Amino acid sequence: MRVLSGIQPTGEMHIGNYLGAAKQWVEIQEKHESLFMVADLHALTVSQNPKNLRKAILNKVIELLSVGLTPEKCTIFIQSHVKEHAELAWIFNTITPLADLQRMTQYKEKSKKHKKNINAGLLTYPVLMAADILLYQTDIVPVGKDQQQHVELTRDIARRFNLNFGTAFKIPKTILAKSGAKIMSLQDPKKKMSKSDNPKTYIGLFEEPKMIRKKIMAAVTDRGKQIIYNPQKKPGISNLLTIYSLFSGKTIKSLEKDFQHEKGYAGFKKSLAELLISSLEPLRRKRKELLKREVYVREVLKQGKKKAELIAKSTTQDVKEKMGLI
Repeated sequence: MRVLSGIQPTGEMHIGNYLGAAKQWVEIQEKHESLFMVADLHALTVSQNPKNLRKAILNKVIELLSVGLTPEKCTIFIQSHVKEHAELAWIFNTITPLADLQRMTQYKEKSKKHKKNINAGLLTYPVLMAADILLYQTDIVPVGKDQQQHVELTRDIARRFNLNFGTAFKIPKTILAKSGAKIMSLQDPKKKMSKSDNPKTYIGLFEEPKMIRKKIMAAVTDRGKQIIYNPQKKPGISNLLTIYSLFSGKTIKSLEKDFQHEKGYAGFKKSLAELLISSLEPLRRKRKELLKREVYVREVLKQGKKKAELIAKSTTQDVKEKMGLI
């Protein structure tokens, strides 16, 4: 089975990204043929400083290598290095109804958020995502819940092309992380953790121990002192229990039992902070090492591009022939 997923080069990866995506990718590379890309073309839908973007793209590759993706087991590449992404996206634009794009939830949300920059890319973002996926004859797409609608559109585009021009694409399936797909903000536990928010709201994957302790101790909890899981009535402590469970491997029920005699949240928070520090230390150490090895990182990308191009060119050639392009 072939798997493809991507991540934008915007901001440092946080524990929500790790638990909901990257950790899952590390497991997937052991079982399936896997391609993971840094989606730099998608990042252009928001205004970017060229110098900062260039640095962010390389940093994101380093992050992926730091969390455990290895070029011996998967293909790591940069989206814009393979020109067929943009080429296939244009072809898909010509067969995708405008109404399908206008009903996309993310387009509506981002249009409200970026009122001064409602560019065509915001609207056609899902078409490029469809090209990303279908270009590699992908069987499985690991995504967050917020991207499910885009994958459904991808499936529709594949079916439409296959029906009108002849079978060229597999119909991909989605997989969601069984747990941890939605880690909530430390300051507003009813809102998803996001790196675009105040830094106090998330734990960066490579943060210093001092900052991890500070953020966890300041995390919003709830009325009362009981450490019990109840997302509706106690969203703050429920979010922290979820994080603890996913990093420790313990069930939430067993954690409730372990901390049932605590007379407040302080002891639980201290324990969670130490768990995060010890769990993230190997990743932080690996990243520090890779920051000094740019030649190696660029070689990984060079090889990744070669592998990705082989599949991408084959698919694009087939599509062109079926559409009557010379």
